[in-house]
Amino acid sequence: QVQLVESGGGLAQPGGSLRLSCAASGRTISINAMGWYRQAPGKQRELVAAISSGGSTNYADSVKGRFAISRDNGKNMVYLQMNSLKPEDTAVYYCNARRYSYALEREDTYWGQGTQVTVSS
Repeated sequence: QVQLVESGGGLAQPGGSLRLSCAASGRTISINAMGWYRQAPGKQRELVAAISSGGSTNYADSVKGRFAISRDNGKNMVYLQMNSLKPEDTAVYYCNARRYSYALEREDTYWGQGTQVTVSS
């Protein structure tokens, strides 16, 4: 199993910046892709950014050019740098990790508890 703990959320003004961090612990070996999702009130959960173990990244169109995802495999950490924040970025942000189970021959998905990001003047 994998435990994910997010930090760094809070209140920011439009145009401001925040950096989210996610620490993975437990059975971190064989973790493959990691990423960030968000869910705003009344909206469905959406992918914000993802990064593979090899460093390939994928971003939602709405955050391209503003957000950047990175990871430190040695520390089992993944980060989301959020710049030029907009009110529509307000949501609960969830860290996600996928780990391959050799015993079960399947890929399991893990989620953090979420961290609130509020963008408001």
